[in-house]
Amino acid sequence: MSNSTPPFIPFTRPSFNQETIDAVGEVLRSGWVTSGPKLAEFEATLSEYFSGRHVRCFANGTATMKIALQVAGIGEGDEVITTPISWVATANVILSVGAKPIFVDIDPITRNIDLNKVAVAITPKTRAIMPVYLAGLPVDMNQLYNLAKQHKLRVIEDAAQAFGSQWKGKKIGSFGDLVSFSFQANKNLTTVEGGCLVLNNADEAKLAEKFRLQGLTRQGMDGMDVDVLGGKDNLTDVNAVIGLQQLKQLPAYQTRRAALARQYFDVIRSELASAGLENLKLQLPVENFSESNWHMFQVVLPLDQLKCDRAQVMTELKDLGIGTGVHYPAITGFTLYKEQGYKTSDTPIAERIGRSILTLPLFPGMTDEDIGRIASGFVGILKKHRKN
Repeated sequence: MSNSTPPFIPFTRPSFNQETIDAVGEVLRSGWVTSGPKLAEFEATLSEYFSGRHVRCFANGTATMKIALQVAGIGEGDEVITTPISWVATANVILSVGAKPIFVDIDPITRNIDLNKVAVAITPKTRAIMPVYLAGLPVDMNQLYNLAKQHKLRVIEDAAQAFGSQWKGKKIGSFGDLVSFSFQANKNLTTVEGGCLVLNNADEAKLAEKFRLQGLTRQGMDGMDVDVLGGKDNLTDVNAVIGLQQLKQLPAYQTRRAALARQYFDVIRSELASAGLENLKLQLPVENFSESNWHMFQVVLPLDQLKCDRAQVMTELKDLGIGTGVHYPAITGFTLYKEQGYKTSDTPIAERIGRSILTLPLFPGMTDEDIGRIASGFVGILKKHRKN
């Protein structure tokens, strides 16, 4: 009898059914594969999803954020308040329009920007707040928009990870100011690559269209003109038809993600108790099942109680056939930002979380048995490296 190696569990994996594959084939056979009728249908369907708000799609979630800044008129000399715990694109787009990111430390529990500290960071140059909803958990939206109104600031929501999340029963994106989503391959809804921007009115939507396609202004049959500096950020019909199919499956995906997250809480706590690790200060996510979309399941390692670092934990999990991720190290620790004078010590909570946060696998295709295997292996590693 041969020993079988259990299959590798990646930290995430997209799900595509046969209907999606067939729909892509239809688009390819149609001969119209770039931006066309399927993109228009996808945008209209998203608009309906977001309570009738204007929606425009783009080639990726970085473009959506940059164009949101451009639509808001943010540029040279302006300041945008954001979080240091995010994918670096959040800060890079601020730099790319000539503005300056101002990093505010995070809440140690939610790991989102600490809105209680934002007011102190506001200066006469501040034009916008760009919160990030880490792992799909939104900030306090009432506090966010009250703060923005009080100081007359735009809000550009980096909701890249929050498609399907809610705030008090309302979908993120169905209200607010400019709201940016990513449809990259690891997101809850994917178009392989892509993103969308929810806008306030038809004028903003038209401007966003110009920015996504070289600033082009169509002038009927007689010609065309360009009146703003745009780029090449349009979404194709191939991507759009994948998004349309994903929207159909989203409710089932969301239900499964929440069920897997609940199992994580139960099984990890049970494994910790069985291993005698009740006093280990392992930080689990906020247990919010009414508002989070459970994009990721992240833990914060108690490194001060362990004889190893995060990299060792990740290596040993990989040896067990379990993939993990780091989302995210503090942006202020990257060379590009250090060279501009940013210091991780200015946001100490973000610096600590950035060194110790770990993403465990979570995607709809996982089984209940996968959760047990991950939790058992993970807690076993913690027990092995616990300081006496």
